Formats: sequence, structure tokens, C-alpha cells
Amino acid sequence: MSRRGGQEQASDGHEPEAAPRKRKRRRGGGEERPLAPVQWAEYKQERVLYVGCEGESTEPDYLDYLVKRFGSGERTGQPFRIVPVYKANGLLPEQVVEAVRRYAATDETWALFDRDEHTRIPQAVEHASADSTELCFSHPSFDLWLLLHFQAFGGQQSGKSTNVVDKLRKADPAFKRFDKGDDKSVRGPRRYALEGRTKAAIAHAKSLVSQCEHGACKASQHNAAPVDRASPHNPDHLPQSPRKWAARSGHALDCKVLDRDPSTDVWRLLASLGIEDDD
Repeated sequence: MSRRGGQEQASDGHEPEAAPRKRKRRRGGGEERPLAPVQWAEYKQERVLYVGCEGESTEPDYLDYLVKRFGSGERTGQPFRIVPVYKANGLLPEQVVEAVRRYAATDETWALFDRDEHTRIPQAVEHASADSTELCFSHPSFDLWLLLHFQAFGGQQSGKSTNVVDKLRKADPAFKRFDKGDDKSVRGPRRYALEGRTKAAIAHAKSLVSQCEHGACKASQHNAAPVDRASPHNPDHLPQSPRKWAARSGHALDCKVLDRDPSTDVWRLLASLGIEDDD
């Protein structure tokens, strides 16, 4: 786990192969958001996390929200900062893993990607397990995590986010036009709408683990302990089997990632940071 200050730049010069141009990954007005350096104050005990994002808007915006609301450490006990790694028009799951570990080197890494209709998610899980990149997998999409701030949710979605987005738009006026006009941002009123709802979101996400159709999955079995990728002697740093690595979310060893429908592991990131509530 890295603790350092100074300036970070996550800049991706690699053009992904067959990366889809997703409407939901675009900001209003058609503006593309490239990776950019971020200035941060120096903290002696600051925890640094690099988080790879499939999308260019929703996920980086939410991570910025976490840093601004909790990053000082006043609520969590330890200051932290998150360096989002993303690319205009989005990345495929495998590319998320590749990009974040390239920028982070031996620092702590998380890969945040969706089920959608991707075909190589098992390969992304395998690559993440090989170098201890934590998984933040959402089925059908990250939008489910936002919805869970307002209500519980259930029922297989088969990679389709239509139902999730429809309910999110009705959950709060701030999200009424979410994913309309290429606007999937999490800023302004939408951030205010999330405040005070973290505890509920975590509880709803944990319930999805325990309600998994596999039958042996339990959120209480999850492992959110930070992984020190800089230490070759750390047992969590050693290459793990994909099944064992994916089971850190609390799902059973033989519960296939693609069968976790619906689910989202974003709550594990918050648990790892010590974020339990925001009242």
C-alpha cells in the first residue's frame, strides 16, 4: 500500500483495440475527457489507490466524490486519495486491468468494470488475480451501485441496464435525466442526493451477495484488507487463482463471476477505505 504525496499523472498513450464508443461514457456537449494530472496535498500517512475505470464519466466522478467527502480521513481515520485511470470513450474490462497496473506500478490497484455485454470478463479477472489488482465488478453496471443508495434491488438483468437506469431516474429528481443527452455525470445535485445514503447502499449491496442464486455466498466472508503490492512477501501479493481472488467479494469459490446477477462489488472499495456511513 503506497503512502505518498505530490503530483500524479495517469496518462494513457495506448489506443485500445476494438474499444467501444459508448454513449454513456460521454459528457454533455460531446466533450471527451482525457486523462489529466491531479494536484494533491502531501500527507505523511496518506493511502494512495489507483482505480481503473471502464467509463470516462460516471465512475471517475464518483471516485472524486469519495475523495472530496471522505479523503481527509476525518471520518475514516486515514487520509486517502484515489488516482482514477480511464480513457475517453471507455475501456474494455481487460484494458482496465492492464491500464491501471501500468500506471500504478507496485501501488495499490483496483479495477472497476461492468458486465454489460462484454465477452472477456473471465480473462480480466484472471489478469487481475495475477498481480493482486482488486476487483470492483458490477452486474449489470455501475449504475446499480448508484441505485442502491435509494432502494434495494433484485432480479436477473442479463447484462442489461435499462431497468436499473429507469429506476434510478425515478429514485431522486437529481437523476431524472441520467443517461439522457450523453449525461452520466455524478456531480452537483447528484452528489448531494447521494449524501447520507452510504450506509443504505452498502447494506443493499451486501444483501445481493447473500441473495446470490448460488446459495453459499455471504457478504460476511468478504476480504477488504488492503493489499501491499510493493511487498513480495505479502501472501496477498502472490499470484492467486482467479476463483480465489474473485471470492474476496464474499461469493463462494465456485460461484462464477458472470452468474452474480445482479451484484456490485463497489461496496468493498468503501469497506477497504473504512467508509461505513456518511451521516
